[in-house]
Amino acid sequence: MSSGQRRKRAAEFSAEPLPTGLDALWYAAACKLRELRPRRNYYLRLAEQALCLLPALRDISEAALRDELVSLAVRFRRNRQSTADRVRATALIGEVVRRKIGLTLYLEQFAGGLALADGLFIEMATGEGKSITAVLPAVLEGWRGRGVHVVTVNDYLARRDAAQFAELYNFCGISVAYIHAEMDAVARAQAYAADVTYCTNKEVCADLLRDRLIARAAGNRRGHAGLGPAATGRVQRELHFAIVDEADSILIDEAVTPLIISTDQPNSEQLEAYHMANRLAERMRLGVHYQLVAADKTVEITGSGPNRIDELRHDLPGVWRSHRRSAELIGRALEAKHFYLPDVQYVVREGKVVIVDEFTGRLMPDRQWRDGLHQMVEARERVDVQGPRSTMARISFQQFFRGYPKLAGMSGTMAEVRSELMRTYGLPLVRIGPHRPCIRRREGTHLFADSESRTQAVLAEIQRVHAQGRPLLIGTRSVRASGDLSRRLTALGLGHVVLDALHHEQEAHIVAQAGQTAVITVATNMAGRGTDIQLSDDVRRRGGLHVIATECHEAPRIDRQLAGRAGRQGDPGSSIIFASLEDDLMRLRLARLSSLLRVLWRRRQPLPNLAGRLILRLAQFFASHRAVRQRRGVTLADQWLDETLGFTGAERTTGQMQGAVAVRGEKR
Repeated sequence: MSSGQRRKRAAEFSAEPLPTGLDALWYAAACKLRELRPRRNYYLRLAEQALCLLPALRDISEAALRDELVSLAVRFRRNRQSTADRVRATALIGEVVRRKIGLTLYLEQFAGGLALADGLFIEMATGEGKSITAVLPAVLEGWRGRGVHVVTVNDYLARRDAAQFAELYNFCGISVAYIHAEMDAVARAQAYAADVTYCTNKEVCADLLRDRLIARAAGNRRGHAGLGPAATGRVQRELHFAIVDEADSILIDEAVTPLIISTDQPNSEQLEAYHMANRLAERMRLGVHYQLVAADKTVEITGSGPNRIDELRHDLPGVWRSHRRSAELIGRALEAKHFYLPDVQYVVREGKVVIVDEFTGRLMPDRQWRDGLHQMVEARERVDVQGPRSTMARISFQQFFRGYPKLAGMSGTMAEVRSELMRTYGLPLVRIGPHRPCIRRREGTHLFADSESRTQAVLAEIQRVHAQGRPLLIGTRSVRASGDLSRRLTALGLGHVVLDALHHEQEAHIVAQAGQTAVITVATNMAGRGTDIQLSDDVRRRGGLHVIATECHEAPRIDRQLAGRAGRQGDPGSSIIFASLEDDLMRLRLARLSSLLRVLWRRRQPLPNLAGRLILRLAQFFASHRAVRQRRGVTLADQWLDETLGFTGAERTTGQMQGAVAVRGEKR
């Protein structure tokens, strides 16, 4: 891609708003046409050419190999490479991988790497080696000397991959570093100065916001180009190219989470109001004074509710003199009471309320719920209530990644959101087939009328498969659910291990043992992404890993991620889904239908397989449609901010740089 094309794409992503009205229809049609272009065969042909070059490279010396890499690096830096140069460079990098890492890259990995280097999204099945695939485009773009960000989902993966591939990168003439949460500004600046930097989406986005605040405080609005950290105090250079691992999670699921830099704004009166609101909320009666809107996770004050609020706030000072403000505070307390539950949405650790990410099952210590909900939960849990904060800068992950002149991404589950990725980021998806056929058996979806019947079926399935000596991975949706299942297994005398937000310190050890004979692992979504469970030879002979999903997620992609832990790279394996009409998915998305079915279907047996699958898919469709509308709202909000602040001449960062800043994500 030429420098002019890069500037054009940067302008499209960072300044031009998405079309609306009839223009949106034309844009969607154009996106679909681009999406249907036959791209996969093109990259497979290039990959075949690279594979044909590999036998001749096995006999050349390391000095000759290094010299040829240096020669190609010069061409890439000058942007004078041809297609033949790209193929040759890909083959050379593949030979370096074989010598330094001990892995022999196969056709699909070469094809995926070339597609990423062209700035596209790729779908590669779980277990196909996406981490090493990302090395190919990282080297090719790293030779240009403008910086490549390989974005992972957590600090552990960033540290692991940077260390694992360091020797490979250095042999290719590429410097590599990684970013983690504890690094100071000097170390961050050095890491970003490397040709390839491994980082998380939160860290790279937060550093951009900090740099903007520093530039604003210094009165410098000229951007990053040509100004180093020593002169400005900033850490990043100009954004150039990002390769996003687990792209559907970061670019779609995380799109509704803005990153915020804020400062504390002490207000003792407001802190006391949170405690008072929780006490008053306990005196409100469900169905009399308020109603729950489960689909929106909100509360409506109805009936005699307004009069009850007036009675409760009578004679209270401060903010309670206002009926409207009193209703808001009590409403927030009721939402926290009914929809934000311990060991489900959050855990209490070291005297703090820590959010648990529903998509990954991991702790998010730097995130808070918005509009005082977080403080309401803290007050209810009787921990120190964090004071209100003043927002200094904010940006959504969606807006941030659209700011890269060149963007690429990969995941094992992107087909379901390919159209949304195309509309939002302007990039089509290339589906790369598996190297070996997937032989994982799908043993059906079983929908029960109540959760107890579902749990009994899960326990029976665990006992059946455990008797065969096969390892089991049982997926749950929350810390509470994993704890409940763990107690049931203990009562049955079945030894097992638990992997969730409360036991994440042992993650590497638990995952390393999960593929051994007769091992039972109970896990939340932490085992759904970036987890490679290696099987012993004995387990392969017995039929491989058996994955049990105890509840469906709102996004079918997450169910696919969990099932993908089995049957990797042609290994044997199987998966099965158990669900109930009392699950959150059914209660929130198909409340009336699930209530009717619970009345009609009182048996302990599951609904007929086809009917159960259709009902669950319908609930997931409604949930996914709602999520798409939420993300569309974020896009429109970003556009409005750009247009409004652009008209006024202001920047998107607000406030002044005063004292220390805190970085947090605000859950919408």
